[in-house]
Amino acid sequence: MKDAPLRVLITGAGGQLGKALIAAAPAGAVVRSVIHAELDIADPAAVAVVFRDLAPQLVLNAAAFTAVDDAQRSPGAAQRTNATGPEVLAAACATAGAWLTHVSTDYVFDGAQSRPYGTGAKPQPLNVYGHTKLAGETAVLEQLAQASTVVRASWLYSAHGGFAARMLALMQSRPQLSVVADQVGVPTSAHGLAQVLWSLSARRAMGLWHWCDSGVASWYDFAVAIAETAVDLKLLPAAPAITPIASADYPTAAARPPYSVLDKRATEKLLGITAPHWRSALRTTLGELAHA
Repeated sequence: MKDAPLRVLITGAGGQLGKALIAAAPAGAVVRSVIHAELDIADPAAVAVVFRDLAPQLVLNAAAFTAVDDAQRSPGAAQRTNATGPEVLAAACATAGAWLTHVSTDYVFDGAQSRPYGTGAKPQPLNVYGHTKLAGETAVLEQLAQASTVVRASWLYSAHGGFAARMLALMQSRPQLSVVADQVGVPTSAHGLAQVLWSLSARRAMGLWHWCDSGVASWYDFAVAIAETAVDLKLLPAAPAITPIASADYPTAAARPPYSVLDKRATEKLLGITAPHWRSALRTTLGELAHA
């Protein structure tokens, strides 16, 4: 007799990671994807209705308040989505016997060290976004210790979202851009992260994991690579002039860590893979637009 198909709930389906998770879903899985308008993950009653209807065995939580500066200005909204929501999902999964895979961020760190952050490094967020994401991952790991995977990722982007999409839009309309050069991290493809989340979930890999693409970059490096790749793929007629600036020259509501590279070696070892270099992943991602 054939096994029944895996029932999966994907939250945050309208975002770049949610879309990538849907696209990467394994054949045969029964996937229900919900956007925020369809499900507020911080509403226990609404979550209970969805769980009753679907009876999910796996929940992939891609719902998040990711606008870092907006989170600083609206801490209550960020807290609701990034902290209360994961806590509510964890409680629902505990009751239903479902596995929860939750996504967190490199911004739980303050960037004071100059080597990649391992999962055992002490979190020290600099902003509301980081604090609320840390609260969310802590709630999941405490409430659902034996049935959850938490993955911290960094600088997530896709062909239709994140820094790459914002830069492309600006590059199409401006001859010159100034981009911060003293914040260092790793651009990470939403497509690649989605595949890793499915793989870790399939293995029921408990606990805290890190994922990002390989190499390191500043936002300036990332912007230059976006321009060069877009010109090469004929997405732009010419690259704009890009000037490196200091964070102090571009004040923002929320402070960012100057260094937030994640140590992902344990994840690579478990899955038997090596993350692509971020420039290679960028070319693949922008190639989706070139061939659309």
